[in-house]
Order: sequence, then structure tokens, then C-alpha cells
Amino acid sequence: MEAVKQIRLWDVLDIVIVAIIFYRLLLIIKGTKAAQMLIGLGLFLVASLLSGYFELYTVNWIIQSLWSQIVILLIVLFQPEIRRALAQIGEARFLQAFTPAEELKSLDEIVKTAVSLANKKIGALMVIERDTSLKDFVEMGTPLDAKVSKEILLSIFHPTSPIHDGAVVIRGNRIVAAGCFLPIALSAEVSKALGTRHRAGIGLTEETDAIAVIVSEETGIISVSISGKLDSPVDMGTLRDILTEIFTTSKKGGPQKVQRFQETK
Repeated sequence: MEAVKQIRLWDVLDIVIVAIIFYRLLLIIKGTKAAQMLIGLGLFLVASLLSGYFELYTVNWIIQSLWSQIVILLIVLFQPEIRRALAQIGEARFLQAFTPAEELKSLDEIVKTAVSLANKKIGALMVIERDTSLKDFVEMGTPLDAKVSKEILLSIFHPTSPIHDGAVVIRGNRIVAAGCFLPIALSAEVSKALGTRHRAGIGLTEETDAIAVIVSEETGIISVSISGKLDSPVDMGTLRDILTEIFTTSKKGGPQKVQRFQETK
């Protein structure tokens, strides 16, 4: 009881702040390769403690020598997650740039575009920006500033268009760039049957919190990639539900992933 009485309000606040920081870090690495690497580092720490307890001096010396390089190791291993976390902190939006009605209309235009392209078996990659800025990828494409509409998106991805091969980046209710080049997912976990377009969508969502809507040129199948996970195939209703749920729950501070993607891990 004496220990409890000595706890100050600032001590409680200190604990809450640290808990929030750890919670946010866990959310950032959840479902990524960093989570597996973190488990490996945890086992490394356990090995260090056990080697000291059982007096395995040589093993302990090797482990302690490696700990001196742990900071550099963390930076190398968690480079994508660190970049993503810093981007989320720097680019966090506290005010919405457009009304919910405009947002839902833009999402509906994206859904109708994906269905139309799928029916014609025209390949497409549409990326919807969220909290993490896609500025670096926008700069590598063709700058645009057009309201999201089915007609404009169809014209961009038409096979005769000079920018149909790249990705379209959508920010809010505006198409900000087309013909953008995205990082390719090289993980062995990604199916070898997937082409460059799908790997690009997966690669981008591994590094950012963006949503990638992909239409296969070969099969006309619509896929959605979130946090490096690919959901395929999805129909018109499912695609609309996924996008609506993601952007609705993110505004309310709720989960950033829909249940459909949590089950595919």
C-alpha cells in the first residue's frame, strides 16, 4: 500500500505515454517482416541471458560483441518500417481535405473503373494514398490534378495511352499522378504466378499504408493489396465494402484493416 501511495500523477502519465508509444510501434510492424525479425531479436536476447546464467563464456562473449552492433542492425533490418513510421508522424492529417460524401463518390468511381476495366481485361493499378505520403512515387510519374472519375481513369489505362503501364496515385478526391513506378515485392512468399503489376501493388503496401487496387490484364480479376497482403479475387460489392470500411474506420480511429485481410494472414 505504501508503494501505491507514493505513485504520482506524473508517474501514471509517464507509463501511459510509454504504453501508447509501444502500442503504436506494434501496430506499425504488425503483419510485416519486421514482426518476424523482432521475434528473432527476442530469441537472441533470451540466448544472451541463458548463456550468462549457465556461464557459457564463449557464447556469451560472442553475443555481447554482437550487441554492440545492434543499433546498426536494427536500422538495416527495420529500414522500411522506420521510414513508414517517420512518414506517418510527419504526414499525419488532422483535418480531412474533403467531405465524406465526396470521398464516397470518389471510392465509387474507383470501384466502377475497376469493374469496367476487368470486363474488358485491361490491366490497371490504382493506388489510394492514406496517412503516409506517396510524394516520392508521384514525382517519378506524370503529374496530374484531376477529379477522380471513371472516364478519366479509363482514358489513362487505355492500351493506347502512353502512361497506361504505370500506377495512378489518388489523393483524396484528386488524381495526382499517373504512370508512376512502384517498388516491386521480391519476397519468396509472393506467388510466382503474379506479374509485375501485382508485385508493385504488394511492394508499395508493404512500405506504406496505401491501398492498391489491381486489375489483371490476363484474367480480368480484381485484387486489393493492403499491408503487403493480397486479396483476390474480389467482386464489385466486396471491393466497395473493403474501401468504404477502411476509410470509415480510419477516420473514427478504429482498426486500419478489415476482417477479410486479417483472416488471410
